[in-house]
Amino acid sequence: MRNGFAVASQHAGMDWPHDPDGEEGSEGRRKYGHAVIAKKVDEEEDFPLDRDEFVDEYGDDPIRLDYERVVSLREIFEGVDETEFADFVEFHKAVGRAMRENGYWFYEGADQFVDGEA
Repeated sequence: MRNGFAVASQHAGMDWPHDPDGEEGSEGRRKYGHAVIAKKVDEEEDFPLDRDEFVDEYGDDPIRLDYERVVSLREIFEGVDETEFADFVEFHKAVGRAMRENGYWFYEGADQFVDGEA
């Protein structure tokens, strides 16, 4: 399988300073989408977490949605309404909701894992 970064960097507005997956690739798809964002947060030390400060720090970081699509973290967070998160679960729910509502969620069958409150 080819590294989708080569494709993403060819599209206008997607000239990332580095491959979001590094030299090792996407580790069998474990570094896609929501997982990439979650790895930027320290569950023990970062809460309460301010959305705007988080976006200021990581907004230009590339987030690989699938093997062909890469967007900035800032682009994903344009759909996150909450401004502060009390804990990791609250953060995950808000980011997941924004990703699904704005077409950034690529997982097949995601609805089976989401209850009505997500």
